[in-house]
Amino acid sequence: MKIAHVTDFYLPRLGGIEVHVHDLSARQRAAGHTVDIITSSPPDPAGVTDEPHVHRIGQGLRWRHPLNPAAAVRVHDVLRDSDYDVVHAHGGVWSSLSFAGALSAVDSGIPAVLTWHSLLDWATPLYRLVDWTIDYTTRPIHWTAVSASATRPLYPLLPAGTEVGVVPNAVDVQDWRMEPVCRDPREVHVVAVMRLAPRKRPLHLLKMLRRVRERLPADIRMRTTIIGEGPERPTLERFLRRHRMQPEVTLTGRLTRERIRETYRTADVFVAPATLESFGIAALEARCAGLPVVAMRASGIADFVTDGVDGLLADSDQDMVEALFRLSTDAGLRTVIAGHNRDVPPPFGWPEALETTEKAYARAAELAGVRRSQPSFYRVLRAR
Repeated sequence: MKIAHVTDFYLPRLGGIEVHVHDLSARQRAAGHTVDIITSSPPDPAGVTDEPHVHRIGQGLRWRHPLNPAAAVRVHDVLRDSDYDVVHAHGGVWSSLSFAGALSAVDSGIPAVLTWHSLLDWATPLYRLVDWTIDYTTRPIHWTAVSASATRPLYPLLPAGTEVGVVPNAVDVQDWRMEPVCRDPREVHVVAVMRLAPRKRPLHLLKMLRRVRERLPADIRMRTTIIGEGPERPTLERFLRRHRMQPEVTLTGRLTRERIRETYRTADVFVAPATLESFGIAALEARCAGLPVVAMRASGIADFVTDGVDGLLADSDQDMVEALFRLSTDAGLRTVIAGHNRDVPPPFGWPEALETTEKAYARAAELAGVRRSQPSFYRVLRAR
């Protein structure tokens, strides 16, 4: 099978979409497929050469940003003259290239899967306006999302009865399984892995950690490691200095997967404060490593974390403070959840993910056979 992954966001930029598209395409190639990645993300500024299957169609354009409307126009010409068996577009709220790629594919008679990696609730009015402009909801695209939570905002946008599938992210489950280092149960190590950006709520996490610290008994010592980089780092550093939290909170910057695994060996709890987390690859990796996961109930993490079994789910920041306090002061609860997470692997490994993805491609092929009454969305747009 010849597959094209179309994504605005790709490496070297680091995030859930970037990591998933890279890992999925690598495993599809290992399975014998021919796989290309079409992206508008700029190349590595260090000059690292891309592999031949990565096509950066934004190169040569003035605006060197992943969200590039000019690149979205180029993708139509790329797909029109291609011989792909399926186009798999990976979208977020502002993913102009991915959205245009899926529409261009079906206009060219190519089966198309559009997988949403974000929660669209607040952007619903915007997409209603886009639908009025180019009438995208009636086109034979197979709509999917990375979690059950991420599917829910799609239903109000689509015609009644439209199927929305779940094509989840995945991890190498066995690679993340490990034996923890023995340590004093009165010393609690909390870990978070996230992009330091407002949407991930790292500053909210620091405020919650401060509230937990104020309540902890004197014989319990909590330290936190926050792994990741992003524009919020200066704000976080100022907060830590202002509240004298530097000794107990470490900002490591970006780490390799190997170093993250080593960090998990000495960790007791993983925390994910984002409310708009559509899936949570880092949380899944931590859960596979045996860490109790603290996350928001409304996020996609709830697809693989059951409250009280794999971790604790919260409905608010105050709930998350209570969950962190509870796990910090109850070593027995941490031990029970960690034992369950080490003994019971989640069904989100790559064998399951590849099977689910191929089923989505087969469904897209069925939809592509449906006769279309609408003209090309480019012609619709010009007619408006």
